Amino acid sequence: MNDWTGYRLQDFIPFTADVYFRLLERMGETFWPLHLLTLAIGAATLVLAFRQRPRLAVLLPVPLWLFVAIAFVFQRYAELNWAGDYAGWAFIAQAVLLIVIALTGSGVDKAPRATSPPVIIGAAISLYGLIILPLTALLSGGSWYQAQMFGIHADPTAITTLGLTLILLRSWALWATFLIPAIWVLVSGLTLRALDAGPVASGAGMLFAVLAATLLGLVWKSFAPQPANMADNC
Repeated sequence: MNDWTGYRLQDFIPFTADVYFRLLERMGETFWPLHLLTLAIGAATLVLAFRQRPRLAVLLPVPLWLFVAIAFVFQRYAELNWAGDYAGWAFIAQAVLLIVIALTGSGVDKAPRATSPPVIIGAAISLYGLIILPLTALLSGGSWYQAQMFGIHADPTAITTLGLTLILLRSWALWATFLIPAIWVLVSGLTLRALDAGPVASGAGMLFAVLAATLLGLVWKSFAPQPANMADNC
């Protein structure tokens, strides 16, 4: 019988830090200036979320989840990691789930946006994924191509979606849409921790913090009283 206690987390990562970060950079080089469009879509989604257009806000990120699934996960990440194909199908499943929620309206939070803790947490997480995470590469001396962008790279796409779910959804939809991006954020954080690649790897702590904050907001919203005003919004 194999002694599993002899393995380290690094033994399960089939690539080096240089290879992984070069993959992220190649995504930026290949698809620039698509970054500007995906950033605009993310900002528009956040605005729609606070302007009581929840179903449209849920639908807007769908093409970006499909794009990341194909261009990032299937075509690039899967070349480094045998589990990449499974991750790609999970991203497609997330896009399908968002379509179902947007078209049916089931699980959409139609209540007026209030400054409740879950909404504040969701807005902060969304802004981190949209703006702060990309800026960390620039502030650490990297180029614009090294910045991870919502709708281009998997991490900010998953992070921003976690924040949006806290603003836009409730009940079963909140938990269902949480699962896939949360698993990706967890796996990505463990990957960065295992690669142990200097200041970039310190981002693992932020990924774990995002996950913990999302869980807090999710539990808080799940047990909060249902607002009385539930007029339908699209």
